[in-house]
Amino acid sequence: MWEWVQANFWTLWLVAAGGLAVSEMLTLDMTLLMLAGGALAGAGVALFFPALLWLQILVAAVVSVALLGFLRPQVLKRLHRGPGYRSTFEQLLGSIGRATGEITAAGGEVNVNGETWSARSYDGDPIPAGTEVDIIEVDELTVVVQPRHKPLSGG
Repeated sequence: MWEWVQANFWTLWLVAAGGLAVSEMLTLDMTLLMLAGGALAGAGVALFFPALLWLQILVAAVVSVALLGFLRPQVLKRLHRGPGYRSTFEQLLGSIGRATGEITAAGGEVNVNGETWSARSYDGDPIPAGTEVDIIEVDELTVVVQPRHKPLSGG
């Protein structure tokens, strides 16, 4: 049995590459896909040098690190510049939330889509807890909110 595994170690590399590629669909951050590329490189080495496990691991590691360091940033940059892409912060704009406590010009918290965000009032007027609010601006990690049915003023 062990002889077969040693002679066909490339199949284990392919299974690892396939598992990583499928798992990428759960994360969508391109990390597991780069690791799958390294596993494919390990499979290629295993085909030609089945007895050199250390070489297979070395090539898989080097290719994975190279893909993570050089290819992944370029792919992500192109994806983020694509039409229709909106970051998490851009998706918050125009969303509706609910104040979890009083929100003032100095701060507070709002719940948006099940997530709690730091918030501050757009015009400086206090917003009572439980008030439905519109997210009208994102300032770093703080959302700027206005009561849902109050017209914009000041700011």
